[in-house]
Amino acid sequence: MKTKLALLLPLLFCLSQANAEKLTLSGITPPEDLENIHVVKVASDAHATDFVIFVKQQVPLHKHAAHTETLYVLEGAGVFQLNKESFEIKPGDYINVPEGTPHAVKVTSTIPLKVLSIQAPEFLGKDRIKVAIDS
Repeated sequence: MKTKLALLLPLLFCLSQANAEKLTLSGITPPEDLENIHVVKVASDAHATDFVIFVKQQVPLHKHAAHTETLYVLEGAGVFQLNKESFEIKPGDYINVPEGTPHAVKVTSTIPLKVLSIQAPEFLGKDRIKVAIDS
């Protein structure tokens, strides 16, 4: 379920090359008055949309009917729920969430969780379905 940064580096290189610019994700910061979730779109085309997402408290259980989501933890820590399994996440962790899979996160660090989220195909914000906790 998790892999090393070395496996993600080619993907990051392709992302920056596809946009014909170098992206510095460390320069993307949350607003000072972050209440819970802040999303920054980094790139998008018909194949995928890339976001940097900051979470101060939690993301409720939800799923995407027509999207796969790939997450790479940049900063912070938390407990991630994938279906009925829960596990700790920290910087360097990689999580693949297949379409239709319920997932959520609760932040456990004193700093916001910062993740690179890649949704495929292109994510237009309409494929986020709340899931009941006992589902």
